[in-house]
Amino acid sequence: MKHDVAGDPISGLRWTRKTRAKAAAQLNKLGIRISATTVGVLLKKMRFSLQVNRKKLCGALQTPQKRRMRNRQFGYIRRMRELFTSKGHPVISVDTKKKEQIGNFKNPGNVWCRTSDVVNDHDFPSLATGKAIPNGVFDVNRNKGTVCVGVSHDTAAFAADSIEFWWRQEGCHAYKKAHQLLILADSGGSNGANCKMWKYWLQKKLCDPYNLTVTVCHYPTGASKWNPIEHRLFGEISKNWAGVPLRTMETVLKFIRTTKTSAGLQVKAVLNKKYYATKEKLSAEQEKEINMKRHAVLPKWNYTITPKM
Repeated sequence: MKHDVAGDPISGLRWTRKTRAKAAAQLNKLGIRISATTVGVLLKKMRFSLQVNRKKLCGALQTPQKRRMRNRQFGYIRRMRELFTSKGHPVISVDTKKKEQIGNFKNPGNVWCRTSDVVNDHDFPSLATGKAIPNGVFDVNRNKGTVCVGVSHDTAAFAADSIEFWWRQEGCHAYKKAHQLLILADSGGSNGANCKMWKYWLQKKLCDPYNLTVTVCHYPTGASKWNPIEHRLFGEISKNWAGVPLRTMETVLKFIRTTKTSAGLQVKAVLNKKYYATKEKLSAEQEKEINMKRHAVLPKWNYTITPKM
């Protein structure tokens, strides 16, 4: 087995890719009568254990230059957060949560109950009565979340509408004297760094109507888990509805609204029934309307959009 063994140099724990049955079969060929169960007992005595694959290697970020860019962006985001917070300006984290099928489908997790809830044996989309697309805005400093649940498509216009709804309902009241806003976003998706429509809709829906200067900082590729909304809002929502079939849209909204933590998290949820068309193309005239200035530090990921005078 020496060619099929790996180990942890720190703890001394070892593992093998061979199953107990295969190891027993090879030992039997050598004249050693042994069962698979006994092989398992002996492996434990030899400090072997069952192991799974661990996602630890950053394949797309292994070059020294990309690592430096990644670290530099994390440092820049930290400084921008401190700057905006010190001046009393809002800092929000945005993203779209995983789409959920509405219907009698299994939802991972466990709940305390006397009998198991019976759901469909297959999660075919044709059996769904609809889909929920939760787009969230998390107010980092106030520990409050607003989730707009869409029913059509996750587009840049939908993402911008969610932020505009938050600003109109929450932001402008909580930050009455603020004229600047910092947005933390992932590098891909409907609010990605390369999405021109995202920048256009921020200009049209947020900057111009509310005379608001918007600064956007994107997390590097493959670093979305560091975006605060992921672990401070979306993770808590997933825990709240774990093991409960999302049979209706009202169930989705109820569990989002009742998500709370010991740290005082509060969440609002609203249903957005508007239809958003996909594959929008930015025309040359629309691109000229974007009043954007890229930052000197990593301009691909950092930029500011100002209202037109």
